[in-house]
Amino acid sequence: MIPVGLVPIASVALIFLARMVELGTKRPNTVAGPVMENTTFRLFMLSGIVMMAGGIAEHLHKQQPVGVILFAAGWCCAVASFLIRWQAIKALGRFWSLHIEIRSNHEMVQDGPFRWMRHPTYFSMILELLSVGLILSAFYTLSLIGLLFVPALYFRIKWEEKALVEKFGDNYRAYQKSTPAVFPYKIPSAK
Repeated sequence: MIPVGLVPIASVALIFLARMVELGTKRPNTVAGPVMENTTFRLFMLSGIVMMAGGIAEHLHKQQPVGVILFAAGWCCAVASFLIRWQAIKALGRFWSLHIEIRSNHEMVQDGPFRWMRHPTYFSMILELLSVGLILSAFYTLSLIGLLFVPALYFRIKWEEKALVEKFGDNYRAYQKSTPAVFPYKIPSAK
């Protein structure tokens, strides 16, 4: 067992800090485009903040030690989250954005984690929220955060997919049929 003390709280703070640094990182060669919607981005940020603050409050309120297995599983989710997101950013290159932005010269990306799922960044966000819940054993907060995060994710994917279909037409529709949206449950076909 890991004591109630600072280790789980410090872990979550470290993950949150790393995420904020990542969000603030300027990426060279990124081409800006018109932002089609930004409410879901704000809801994603709010979800992360509420998950961290609510998770810490729940952790302190329960005053229970955290199981080593849950703590380790939480860190595995956190590391996987960052690795998947970095690979997605690398695959998108100059088209990476925190918002729904389709540029006139936008290219359809199916490399890296996009072979396994159409929205690996959103999968990484799910893993990140789950990591906080596991590290802090904050399952009430984790279940409540779903009430904010899941609807925002649903609408974000719906609007983004609509924009991608408008841009890439049948090519994107074929990609939708062959590749899962968020959860990588299928083996990608060989190229």
